[in-house]
Amino acid sequence: MSNWFLRIAVLYLIGGISLGLYMAASGDHVMHPVHAHFNLLGFVLMMLFGLFYRALPAAADSKLALAHFWIYVPAHFVQMVTLFLFYRGNAALEPVLAISSMVVGVAILCFAVVVWKHTGGAA
Repeated sequence: MSNWFLRIAVLYLIGGISLGLYMAASGDHVMHPVHAHFNLLGFVLMMLFGLFYRALPAAADSKLALAHFWIYVPAHFVQMVTLFLFYRGNAALEPVLAISSMVVGVAILCFAVVVWKHTGGAA
């Protein structure tokens, strides 16, 4: 699981940097929220997930960690696609963006429970 989070994080880094370079070259900065989410929720957060699971392999082996991965990764992808389309003027996708954002939040709560369980006094 650690490897998958780390590898996906690097893909988001490439996407976020590419979007940033496009915005700089074109002078069109409308997509700056997408750029920020790509880099923060895509690269930084997934990198941290991967490093946490690398440091605590017992946490990575839990069913909740697996749920965290399979909830976060697809929901975040949908969130990024719909955020991109929303900022390109497709306001009709706002409900999908809202739902995917809530699902990302659920995945974050899963991760919080994993961290809490595996970093306590007995861990």
